[in-house]
Amino acid sequence: MTANPTILQELPADLDRDRLPKHVAVIMDGNGRWAKKQGLPRIIGHRRGVDTLKDILRCCKDWGIQALTAYAFSTENWGRPLEEVDFLMTLFERVLRQELREMMAEDVKIRFVGNLDALPRSLQTEIERSMEQTYHNQGIHFTVATNYGGRQEIVQACRSIAAKVQQGLLQPDEIDEALFQHHLYTAGNCDPDLLIRTSGEMRISNFLLWQVAYAELYVTNTLWPDFDRREFHCALSAYQQRDRRFGKV
Repeated sequence: MTANPTILQELPADLDRDRLPKHVAVIMDGNGRWAKKQGLPRIIGHRRGVDTLKDILRCCKDWGIQALTAYAFSTENWGRPLEEVDFLMTLFERVLRQELREMMAEDVKIRFVGNLDALPRSLQTEIERSMEQTYHNQGIHFTVATNYGGRQEIVQACRSIAAKVQQGLLQPDEIDEALFQHHLYTAGNCDPDLLIRTSGEMRISNFLLWQVAYAELYVTNTLWPDFDRREFHCALSAYQQRDRRFGKV
């Protein structure tokens, strides 16, 4: 989680600490395009993207944002070239192993959401270890969406609820939004206040379909490896200019 200590370590003076989002979600798009622009292999873009994520996580902690959720690998990403997928799985595993000690020192609580059973067993082991060891940490809550798809999440929640109804453990009229949310992968997390997407794509790509119902959306043309604290500052500044009415007048 090492960050450049000279760049915007303190909350910028033009941001209102009391109006910061409690939970920021990010769609980290553009690693491959960044690498291509540099004349580098796509895997180098993914490595650079990890460095960016570590700095934004540290930035959230420095500036007082309570939670960060990152879209690391979608259910659709299995369709990428096998070499790239294998590299990403190895990269996730290596980063977890290398960064766990620092996450403990920084009081980061990490959680993974998605269909984790489909991941390589060695990666599952590192995920389980990191979640177990950071479980009692009280600092920033860091959620990593891995083999995650919003539609898949909603379907599995429906299946879980239907099974309870079938077993007589639940009555249909007991099903409400709170109960449904309890059956999502993200149960226990507050919903994101701000969703950031890099690379200029104007879609949410099957990410947190239920949870971002009232999130503010911020899209930037900046590719994820170039998304630094100054870019994050711009996103937060735009967020604080929004009038969040939640359907009210």
